[in-house]
Amino acid sequence: MRTTKFIFLKIGMLCALTSMSGHAAPTDTTAANAPAWKPAAGPLLTRWAKDVSPQNAHREYPRPQMTRRDWQNLNGLWQFAVANPGEDTPLGRDLSERILVPFPVESALSGVMRKADRVWYRRTFSVPQGWTGRRLLLHFGAVDWQATVYVNGRLMGAHRGGFDAFSFDITDALRAGGPQEIVVGVFDPSDAGGQPRGKQVNKPEGIFYTSSTGIWQTVWLEPVPDDAIRDLKITPDVDNNAVRLRVRTRGAANGLTVQAQVRDSGRVVAAATGNAASEIIIPLRAAKLWAPSHPFLYDLKVSLQRGGRAVDAVDSYFGMRKIEVRRATDGAGSANVTRIFLNGEPVFQVGPLDQGFWPDGLFTAPTDEALRYDIEATRRLGFNMTRKHVKVEPARWYYWADRLGLLVWQDMPGAGNTTDADKRQFERELQRMVEGFGNHPSVVMWVVFNEGWGQYDTERLTRWVKTLDPARIVNNASGWVDKNVGDVIDMHNYPGPGSPLPEANRAAVLGEFGGLGLPVPGHMWSAQNWGYAGTANSAELTRRYENLLRRSWALRDSPGTSAVVYTQLTDVETETNGLLTYDRAVFKVNADRAALANRGLLPALEIKPLVPTAQAAPINWRYSFTRPADTWFRADFNDASWQLGPAGFGTRGTPGATVRTVWNTSDIWLRREITLSAADLNAPGLLALWAHHDEDVEIYINGVLAARATGHTSNYDELMLNAAGRAALRPGRNLIAVHCRQTGGGQYIDVGLSRITEKPRAANAR
Repeated sequence: MRTTKFIFLKIGMLCALTSMSGHAAPTDTTAANAPAWKPAAGPLLTRWAKDVSPQNAHREYPRPQMTRRDWQNLNGLWQFAVANPGEDTPLGRDLSERILVPFPVESALSGVMRKADRVWYRRTFSVPQGWTGRRLLLHFGAVDWQATVYVNGRLMGAHRGGFDAFSFDITDALRAGGPQEIVVGVFDPSDAGGQPRGKQVNKPEGIFYTSSTGIWQTVWLEPVPDDAIRDLKITPDVDNNAVRLRVRTRGAANGLTVQAQVRDSGRVVAAATGNAASEIIIPLRAAKLWAPSHPFLYDLKVSLQRGGRAVDAVDSYFGMRKIEVRRATDGAGSANVTRIFLNGEPVFQVGPLDQGFWPDGLFTAPTDEALRYDIEATRRLGFNMTRKHVKVEPARWYYWADRLGLLVWQDMPGAGNTTDADKRQFERELQRMVEGFGNHPSVVMWVVFNEGWGQYDTERLTRWVKTLDPARIVNNASGWVDKNVGDVIDMHNYPGPGSPLPEANRAAVLGEFGGLGLPVPGHMWSAQNWGYAGTANSAELTRRYENLLRRSWALRDSPGTSAVVYTQLTDVETETNGLLTYDRAVFKVNADRAALANRGLLPALEIKPLVPTAQAAPINWRYSFTRPADTWFRADFNDASWQLGPAGFGTRGTPGATVRTVWNTSDIWLRREITLSAADLNAPGLLALWAHHDEDVEIYINGVLAARATGHTSNYDELMLNAAGRAALRPGRNLIAVHCRQTGGGQYIDVGLSRITEKPRAANAR
């Protein structure tokens, strides 16, 4: 039996009757004498941090696909304290600290910014008089991870799940007058537990990040009638020009009917009425389809009626789109290849890996404008898709993806899944994710597992998710452990790109590749940083990115790849392999060039080897496993005592390697003379080293350091010559000297020299 951790909160505010378009600022009567809030001194802030205050913390309506007029936002300052196991619930007494909700405890914007697996919040509220006679719901957008809720000392219930919304009907616990007290307890073991947590860890490093304990999405009150709409299930039926609607009600649906109106720019274009217990089919004449290029959304008004009288109503929206996997026979690349189709047409999906972390808010974006900005930046970079990586976002993030036109692959957050209890919890949260976000047209794929993290019963779970949502694609496992089920076969390949082969019933996708790193001083989480493959500056990063995407588009044609996912949209903590800095202040690539590359609009490259690599032939180098004199890279160094052997050098089984000479020590030094003509040096195009290194490499030309790269590659890629290295090349004999260092795993080094030129290519992007 797990130990529970409690976060307790007390809300003190005098509520006014409010609408979606405006909210009275809540007044915390218990916090009147508390010190003024300010962000903690975090490592890095975004430009939106200056706009955050207790009066305006995420004031937007939090549930865009089911809105009502009356509601009250409970974000703002809450009383706060770290909790100890087994201590009494702090009913009726003030707590010593303050925290800004909805920012997680560890974040700078919470004002706390420290780790605690048990914390408490506390606050009071008053019920507006205009809400009398209705049931009062207390909503939480998300609390990580276990929340136990009390109102006026009465237990409302407990919820386990860090990524999904939950509610309690608190009507029967309300006092006749005066302030009402809310106390909420939360337990979050992070990676010490087996629950779904994504990339959160207690000791962040590498690809794992700071945890987000506690309330991290909006908390709010909503009055509803006794007969009320609980939720909607909206399914577009493009083939039959209709939308299917199911309404789930609070309590029995007997005697209730549903009236639904579909509107386009305020004009009613379709309507239907049906029994509340049954699916309602709403025909649409000449339906307008939703796609990234034209993200058209219909408005939907749903009214719940009893005896011909409306008792409840909500506003919503939907998009008409169809996503499927089938054989392509229309000439898009190779005929009879299994591909992903959107609205009946094959679409090559290109998107970033999106971690959804913020330097000042961690799981929580500082503002709704910041949340929207990530979608806008993704579209500006020319992407038509994003992979939301092992994190589920607030509903407003998907709202902006719907509005702005971005396809979404939604990962299930990873979990330990080592016990039966862990697995049951994983499946509960997986179902909530699918059902909770299944109305968004932007979401086109569910990813059940990532890279084998907590992977189990893959075949059963994949088929189950497909049963829960047959209208979307299901990816059984992105990378590593494919179980031959689902709609796609997914490879990870760094830097890549690479692709699995399409199958008879599954499309081929590249679920992760790239990871080109570039730290930007002044915009970094810490001095420590890393990327899968380093670059020297923005120009080099842009060139290498362009070439990766050129090769990615070539995979669309052969072997017939349907999608590629580049790692990643932004830097995250010590990872500096984003296209933007972690604070979103700097595009590290040239955004316009990257957009052309992502849309497949750049000319193709022609690569002419001037100095071939081991891929072409066994070419001899002088090599040493013993550290030589410091002058080893100079032309006058005597390497006669070094061994002679053919490239490449490494251990067999290293991905992408052509091993002809075994190298299994920590370091290797290489030397080789090459001959270049004046025509080789002066012809049009760009001279670049063509290298496969695992791991860190430095390359000298005629005694001058010409290139350096950290990390490793899994295939051959260009490595740009610096200005000194380019100037050192001369007609006639030249010396190339290489040092490569290995720390673990496979290892390999091979270097050549190529001329790269662009050749015209017809635009073929969608």
